Amino acid sequence: MSRPYSYIPDNPWTDAHGTADWRASASGLLNSNRSIPASSTELSPPLSPNVDTETNSTNTPHWLSFVVESTFQRKHSGNGARSSFIDLASPLRFPEAAAVIGNIAPLFDRDDTENGRLLNTISDREDLFTDTPDASDWNVEGTGRRVAYDDFTTIDWIHDFAKERSRQRLLKEKNGFYGQLAIMYDATQGPFIVLMTGIASGILAASIDITSEWLRDLKEGHCDTAFYLNKQFCCWGLDVPTNEMCDMWIPWSSAVHANPEWGSFLVQYTVYAGFAMILSGVASTLVVKFAPYAAGSGIPEVKTILGGFVIRKFLGVYTLVVKSIGLVLAAASGLSLGKEGPLVHLACCCGNILSRIFPKFRNNEAKKREILSAASAAGISVAFGSPLGGVLFSLEEVSYYFPYKTMWRSFFCAMIAAVSLQVCQAQHHRHGDLKYQPLMAITYFFSQLMNPFRTGKLVLFQVSYDRDWHGFEMIFFALLGIVGGLYGAFFIRMNLMVTAFRKSSWLRRLPVQEVLIVTLATAVLGYLNRFMRVGGSELVAKLFRECESGDFQGVCNDDVIVKNIVLLLMAAAMKIVFSIATFGMHVPAGILMPSMAIGACVGRSLGMAVRLWQRNDPAFWLFAACKPDVPCITPGTYAMVGAAAALGGTTRITVMLSKWVGDAFGIEGIYDGLIRLNGFPYLESQVNYTFNTLAAHVMTRVEDLVVINATGHTIDGLGDILHETDYKGYPVVGGTRDMHLLGYISRSELRYAIDQARKAPGITGSTPCYFTGNIPQLSESQLFVDLRPWMDQTPITVSHKFPMEMVVELFRKMGVRYVLLTHGGTILGLITKKDVLRHLAVVDRPRSLSWNDTFEQDESRIFLTSGRRLSGLSISTSV
Repeated sequence: MSRPYSYIPDNPWTDAHGTADWRASASGLLNSNRSIPASSTELSPPLSPNVDTETNSTNTPHWLSFVVESTFQRKHSGNGARSSFIDLASPLRFPEAAAVIGNIAPLFDRDDTENGRLLNTISDREDLFTDTPDASDWNVEGTGRRVAYDDFTTIDWIHDFAKERSRQRLLKEKNGFYGQLAIMYDATQGPFIVLMTGIASGILAASIDITSEWLRDLKEGHCDTAFYLNKQFCCWGLDVPTNEMCDMWIPWSSAVHANPEWGSFLVQYTVYAGFAMILSGVASTLVVKFAPYAAGSGIPEVKTILGGFVIRKFLGVYTLVVKSIGLVLAAASGLSLGKEGPLVHLACCCGNILSRIFPKFRNNEAKKREILSAASAAGISVAFGSPLGGVLFSLEEVSYYFPYKTMWRSFFCAMIAAVSLQVCQAQHHRHGDLKYQPLMAITYFFSQLMNPFRTGKLVLFQVSYDRDWHGFEMIFFALLGIVGGLYGAFFIRMNLMVTAFRKSSWLRRLPVQEVLIVTLATAVLGYLNRFMRVGGSELVAKLFRECESGDFQGVCNDDVIVKNIVLLLMAAAMKIVFSIATFGMHVPAGILMPSMAIGACVGRSLGMAVRLWQRNDPAFWLFAACKPDVPCITPGTYAMVGAAAALGGTTRITVMLSKWVGDAFGIEGIYDGLIRLNGFPYLESQVNYTFNTLAAHVMTRVEDLVVINATGHTIDGLGDILHETDYKGYPVVGGTRDMHLLGYISRSELRYAIDQARKAPGITGSTPCYFTGNIPQLSESQLFVDLRPWMDQTPITVSHKFPMEMVVELFRKMGVRYVLLTHGGTILGLITKKDVLRHLAVVDRPRSLSWNDTFEQDESRIFLTSGRRLSGLSISTSV
């Protein structure tokens, strides 16, 4: 009996390339004995929405007639017809063929039969799919077609890499000059995006730094000669320190003529606190109203995204704009936060937006993450002026997949971002007194924009020490490492507790009010301590310096050294408390610089104490290496060591002693803790997991899954499955008895395929649907829907006796979304990343309760269900 017509739902990437919407399958013609008038030259597609299906066969395109005829010649004549098929169906002669061949191929079985060999013949001619690059990927590597990933889902690394390989094969098959030109154009797309990302990140970071410094100084006064200048530039060129005796800088108390001493203090105090609350309030309002993803550091989410998770709008334009403005306002308000973490988020936003220029990054999430890894390196590079530091941070802390190509791209992007900060540095020395002329305001602003650190140097902290440290100082350096590890463990524990309370209490309904209260407390208490009034980066830079380079806030005054030690320790204590409360509020906030400032305060105070001890008792045996009449102790060195120790304790980066001490209280850093608290499906790539369990102990059993049979379905029946269940995917089996696994279809692909099929002419709710080539005999005029192209026919399968250590490695290193457990081809169960994370939470007892509670609370948002809600075996049969 003649085979019926089939309909294969459209590929969404095909729509993106502008090909026609008529997808009536020519495969029905290929598998029927109907005669096709070869003389017809009209190029209207078969089963067109505007053409009746009964009369459509007389309007078959001329090129399709050749394709069908040559196909049957290939089927019955052997090798001689293959060249005839390639010649007649060549897209050079019949360009319309490229849009339909992809819908012809899926009708054949993937086996070694005559039809299977014909499928291989069509697959070999991948140049026929130039206009629809995804049209044949389902039969070339068996991964199936994909729609755009849903929000809060995991990408399929295997499919995306297979898609890229298919695109590369098509590209390399192009011959001649234009083929070589296309290859060169394709090769330059990645470096171009990385270059533009570095430039954009550098300019954005410099703009944020310039503006935030100006607004922060505006809390204390304004420049009389040029309102747009901050305090340092207003007093530029004077021989006296910028914080003293600068007639051009007008404090607000002088502006309102508050002559009495207490009146002047009260005015400065009030303006300082009021202006700080205005800045933070505006920043929080912008975040809450327009871009909630702009809150916080962004590094935990960036790590999760680079690990393969999809969070829509997190790297979008709105987030970029709101976080840039909010970061300027929040940093200027005086809150205990840093700009470094948010700069990583902003750089990734730039990389994500610029990657949309080219389809190979826009339509491939795995390729896009190569750009995001390079962008994250640029974020740290512009924050500290250290390209190598940015690459190491991306490699060690953020990136999940980091091949050599990505490493070089990251270094290139980080270098471009850092160099872009100083493009116009030479112009800075040419302005002189012209900077005070209003006509030179814009030019001067941009010249300073490219020298954001105000040192004429590339790096943020560049100091030189004229004296070497001594061996006995290693004792105090080790003490700072221990203190840094203890601080990191304490900060992580307390901040996670505060964040969890914020998420589950009444406080989550008052985000702006919380920011205002914390800002008020920070301003009121911080103003009384002179070390709290300056920004974090300026404080750290000054504490690193030797006293010979100039005094800062009296720290080099030996007459009040004890008072300075007490003020530094008080500043460190207040910063710890305020950082715990601030990090996690609804404002852009990082933790890198506050941690370094805390460590620098403690380190400098310890260095000053050791210096005082050595001066009062130079004969003590510990100081035997010190030379007389030569300064022996350099407190700036202690500040540097303390800053590194505190940073290592908080983030668990490789600062050996502080990391070891911190790991004794928990191996996760602050970013890993926030990932766990937010319930993100992230597997740490640097942690070794050891279990004594098998995959069968962790899997979701087949009795608890909804399994789809390969035959016996209709459009409405499959729609009911999607409506009644909320699972992310369904295993496809050959029959209800043997449960032989055929593949796996994701919920998104099944929904899209059904929706597209409903739009086709002649397709009704009772139209049969099949996931296999073994189609039962139907009437000659009956249509059916072939869903095999949307099914993953090569899912990752393992034995039920597979050890869980290796299952975790599959998820971590291959980036799979699911693993199916089989025995002799029979499906036994399924393991998703959520199942793995649940198992890890159970193994790690101290973390199990918090992880499960958080994940269940956020499941409606993250929505990674694996099918534990139904009891009993559920075999879906619609007919």
